[in-house]
Amino acid sequence: MNAIEVQRLSYTYPDGTKAIRDLNLRIERNKRVAILGANGSGKTTLLYHLNGLILPQEGQVRVFGEEVSKKNLKAIRQKVGVLFDNPDNQLFSSSVFNDIAFGPRNLGLDEEIVLERVQKVMELVNINDLKDKAPYNLSLGQKKRVAIAGILAMEPFLILLDEPFSGLDPRSHKHFFNILNDLFVKGTTQVISTHDVDMAYSWADEVVILDEGKILASKTAVEAKNLLLGSSV
Repeated sequence: MNAIEVQRLSYTYPDGTKAIRDLNLRIERNKRVAILGANGSGKTTLLYHLNGLILPQEGQVRVFGEEVSKKNLKAIRQKVGVLFDNPDNQLFSSSVFNDIAFGPRNLGLDEEIVLERVQKVMELVNINDLKDKAPYNLSLGQKKRVAIAGILAMEPFLILLDEPFSGLDPRSHKHFFNILNDLFVKGTTQVISTHDVDMAYSWADEVVILDEGKILASKTAVEAKNLLLGSSV
């Protein structure tokens, strides 16, 4: 079973912008996939379809064999975590601890299990010292680590990341990169939307190149690099 199957997906925004056009895509389990494309190519729109933040207008999206639809949203979001480009759109609680605990609590887990999960992911992303701080007082790098901790506390099988390295200093970039690699070894499937072509080539198993809502190419990282030599995508 594939992690992701997208069939003939199309999506048009209320202002008439055609973000996705008759798109087909398959992603195998435990793969690292980078989605490349210029601004407006449909990267974020596609990413948001994969956990139901946006529902299909035409076509179908399946995650681990289950259709992404309104009736299945709770089940889908237990399996799929998404990191927004701007962590301020993701953090809302009065403390880091409560922000990370929100997802597991929303699943109805026993508070002892919630505490265990929160502690584990805070150690993983090295934010124990931020436990009682208000998220809005943190630096961008700290906010991104809190946001990814909130996702990991849900223990998803699929992790979606929209421009995860944007705005990070080199130290935070390296730390975040190492976290993703550790999670990959543990069996997660990871999909990143990015403008960073060099990172995509070095990190991903596969690269999907979008242009005006259509897939220009879907290839291994090596094949994509050869295809795009000299390209401005």
